[in-house]
Amino acid sequence: MEEKLLEEIPSLDLADFRSGDPERKARFVQQLGEAYQNIGFIALKNHGLNAEQTTKLYSDVQSFFSLPDDVKQQYEKPELAGQRGYVSKGKEHAKGRNTGDLKEFYHVGQEVDDPNDPIGAEYPDNIWPKEVSSFADTSLNTYRTLEAAGKDVLRAIALYLKLPENYFDDKVRNGNSILRPIHYYPIENPDSVPSDAVRAAEHGDINLITLLMGASADGLQVLRRDGKWIPITALPDQIVVNVGDMLQRLTNGVLKSTIHRVVNPPREKMNSSRYSIPFFMHPRSEMSLAALESCVTSENPKKEADITAGEFLNERLIELGLKKK
Repeated sequence: MEEKLLEEIPSLDLADFRSGDPERKARFVQQLGEAYQNIGFIALKNHGLNAEQTTKLYSDVQSFFSLPDDVKQQYEKPELAGQRGYVSKGKEHAKGRNTGDLKEFYHVGQEVDDPNDPIGAEYPDNIWPKEVSSFADTSLNTYRTLEAAGKDVLRAIALYLKLPENYFDDKVRNGNSILRPIHYYPIENPDSVPSDAVRAAEHGDINLITLLMGASADGLQVLRRDGKWIPITALPDQIVVNVGDMLQRLTNGVLKSTIHRVVNPPREKMNSSRYSIPFFMHPRSEMSLAALESCVTSENPKKEADITAGEFLNERLIELGLKKK
């Protein structure tokens, strides 16, 4: 594959993969794989979310985050390591940092509908704010739509890696995925926060892939391999889909989990809100992240020790300050 320094992330159409046309499907697989080897990000349209769904969810998310802090904190459960419910302002920091990000967020997790699947015992129940009555319906509706899109992206990735198309299917069935509505809250006095505080410090995502619903303001940037930060922009009908650290580890670095961040707006705009809603697609905890044999070669020797997805997630939650050792 020719190595190129991109000025923007590639745009793809999931309808090509879902079309039933072998040529369109093969082209999608190739373009996706090349993008993920190069910059680790794409913009994706025809992902299944419609404008009505998106509008309803953003309305509920904004209603929740506009509640007083003491009301929101009723839905914060530190014993769950931030895996369900509310996580308050400044609680999470990037790996290797101590300064908290300028954000608050809410976690919606997997609802296991198969009583015979033992994985259900691993997951805490979702927590729903009574002040926003439709929050559960709009969140879970979006969760299922993005999960379905994510499964198809993973099928395309499997084909690119010369694996069976359904390689990931059983590994992500009832996986530990998280929908995370984020509020980058207004800062009325920029001098009141630490000088190094940012909306989201540079980081790689933990999971297999992330599907990000469009943000309400600019600020998302990705670190190109030559050290240049480039802005990520997606059209209103697109979502951004990127490789996470688990997939990078599984592919022995063939697919790239690229460092990204959300920078602060100009000082005069710090008093405005920004919302975004990523869906972090995780596998089941027992999935092995040991490097795929096909991704280990004499030119690309094995980089990381074997670990399961559950063990890796636990490590990272401690590093992010959400869980105690």
